[in-house]
Amino acid sequence: MRALVAAGIGLVAAVALVLAMTAVGVPPGETSPKPLHTTVPRHP
Repeated sequence: MRALVAAGIGLVAAVALVLAMTAVGVPPGETSPKPLHTTVPRHP
């Protein structure tokens, strides 16, 4: 029974966190116009 109560409290906390983040909103951001280049190490 304790596990069920703990799971319920965790679920309520997670939903509250999601609702709080939704209420705050997404911070404005911009993507870089330059593509990200990655290099692959040369095989010996």
